[in-house]
Amino acid sequence: MTDPDRRLFLKQTTAGLALAGLLTESRAVTPAPVSNMSPEDLRSRLLVCLGGPWPAPAPLHPVIRETNQHEGFRIESLTYESPSGLDDGVVERIPALLLVPDGVDAEHPAPAVAVWHQHNGEWHLGKSEPAGLAGNPSHHTGAALAREGYVVLCPDAQCFEERQDATERHKGGNYERFEFLRYLVQGKCMAWKNILDMRRAIDFLASRPEVKADRIGCYGHSMGSTHTWLVGPFEPRLKALVGNCCLPTYAAIHEHGLLHCFPNYVPGWLAYGDTPEIAALSAPRALHLNLGENDGGSPIAEARAGVERIADAYAAAGVPDRFSSFIEPGAGHVLSPAMWEYTRAWFARHLGE
Repeated sequence: MTDPDRRLFLKQTTAGLALAGLLTESRAVTPAPVSNMSPEDLRSRLLVCLGGPWPAPAPLHPVIRETNQHEGFRIESLTYESPSGLDDGVVERIPALLLVPDGVDAEHPAPAVAVWHQHNGEWHLGKSEPAGLAGNPSHHTGAALAREGYVVLCPDAQCFEERQDATERHKGGNYERFEFLRYLVQGKCMAWKNILDMRRAIDFLASRPEVKADRIGCYGHSMGSTHTWLVGPFEPRLKALVGNCCLPTYAAIHEHGLLHCFPNYVPGWLAYGDTPEIAALSAPRALHLNLGENDGGSPIAEARAGVERIADAYAAAGVPDRFSSFIEPGAGHVLSPAMWEYTRAWFARHLGE
């Protein structure tokens, strides 16, 4: 993100949060104790904070738009349906790229990974970056996983790439702010919509004959990492989850005066916990988190304490070996070679034979 883009993004985000009542003068916030609440109760409270129950399951009505062969895999450009979740009755078509490795078919199915793209203020760029078609080569993670034999789905998140404002009234961050507030005034938040769309992505993967439906995982960097620990509590079909470089606790956000993208903000959740308490609700599913010691977006003292609380929750659930974390000394907000090796090993361990 260029400096002018970053300043515009921060200005728009600040204005959006102020209007939403989420940015206040108070900086020190202590979550209420949660030790007396069961994970089931916490998950129920989280769903209420997000915006309430998910819409009833509905057909996907997928449409394949184009298929192209790449080295080691083919890419299907496609769309499938997801409801807005509001009372407007609108059903959206979610654009996505499906990467199918050579030799994988209905007779020879493979594990699958959904890849949630980053934010980085690049609203023009979504699914195409992890699919290896644009953006930073270090984040061509979907293509890398496809070459390792995984079926990979890369969808556009709301407000990105093909899901920008079709009316062209709002550009980039203005449209993201508009959508955040549109959901907020109807009792929901952007995180709720993101989770709904991710659940539809898993519906789609599970429907494909090339996919081993009992071996589906997900990965995301930055905002994609936030998406990973947001969807984990509500998607039991995910067997392995990896989040890279994003665990911004509300304690750190308020202490350091940080601004983050809208999916990080769940109205009312501080009455029950912080963002690590959301991530911990992925148990008993296998969750790995990578963090950079010098990542200013996830101040390491608070993130380290959060990781310890997640580990405690997994131990309390009787599955301590299904959570792990890696904090790389000296690293910032990146996907380093070491982080990628942890990611590959986690999927091999939990999605492999």
